[in-house]
Amino acid sequence: MFSFNWPYFAIVFPLPLLVWWFWPITSNTPAALDDDHQTALLHPSLQRLEQAFSGQYKVAASGHWLSLILLSLLWLSLVFTLMQPQWLRPHTEVKTRGYDLMLAVDLSRSMLALDFTVQGQRVNRLQVVKGVVGRFISQRQGDRIGLILFGDSAYLQVPLTLDSEAVRKMLDNAVPRIAGDGTSIGDAVGLAVKKLRERPASSRILILLTDGENTAGSLPPAQAARLAAQYNIRIYTIGVGSHGEVPFPDEATGRITMEAMNIDETLLQQVATRTGGAYFRATDAQALERIYEEINQLEKTEAESRTVLIPEPLFRLPLGVALLALLGLAALAHRRGYLSL
Repeated sequence: MFSFNWPYFAIVFPLPLLVWWFWPITSNTPAALDDDHQTALLHPSLQRLEQAFSGQYKVAASGHWLSLILLSLLWLSLVFTLMQPQWLRPHTEVKTRGYDLMLAVDLSRSMLALDFTVQGQRVNRLQVVKGVVGRFISQRQGDRIGLILFGDSAYLQVPLTLDSEAVRKMLDNAVPRIAGDGTSIGDAVGLAVKKLRERPASSRILILLTDGENTAGSLPPAQAARLAAQYNIRIYTIGVGSHGEVPFPDEATGRITMEAMNIDETLLQQVATRTGGAYFRATDAQALERIYEEINQLEKTEAESRTVLIPEPLFRLPLGVALLALLGLAALAHRRGYLSL
């Protein structure tokens, strides 16, 4: 398909005609002398003189019209060049089947709790989440994945992207308490709604991983869940860790002490149910793996369909014509003796 990138430059096409119309050429012929002082030089044979020069008059007249044609062609070609003609190749339709997945990961202080065991060694909750979520991310072929990290507030760490490796690396670099000690579940859901609401309605999914209660933030989780339901965003909530007394590292002394931890399962169930999602309880690494296996079984939907038109510039063609017209004018001027090479 042919088009112009800057078609508004067509407005300068009639500029030479306007100049010719409003700026008439003044004659350089001397004013006529008084009748008493006029002098006439009469040739003895005017007819023979006219016959001798009639061929040159025809050449001069034809040269004038040729110059006018070349000048017009030069002007038209330059204006067409400014308009940037282009050829749009047949459109390429790109379709992907998958989800728009936003992962919201809790980085509060409680994620340091050592109530998980991997290969006989105690590890904290965030380490387990990183390992399991990292493998889950690597399986998401065709899905757009984003990452939100939240503590006292929620932060968009990675916008929705097909680059799952970048999302995994950013999650690996996250550390507990980087966003504060609190847990702002409502803010995390609200931020996810803001980023997912422009995506296709049938493919918006938020996976929320937290190990505590909503203790920070300005948006109540119930209100955030209503917003998510309004935009057809399904929320899968995952409660990570154990209730009650759990081993916890003392950052000052390095010793392991016991601290009481609690997960607001009622809140997480309500958020998931209101949006058509589901709540999962992960008490160990194997349970977390099974949760992601279940999510992987969800039916994929059409996540995106767009049309791409690739422009191919054609300005070289009118620019070449303008160059040829300029060379023609130069050759004509040289022939008349106005230009010496």
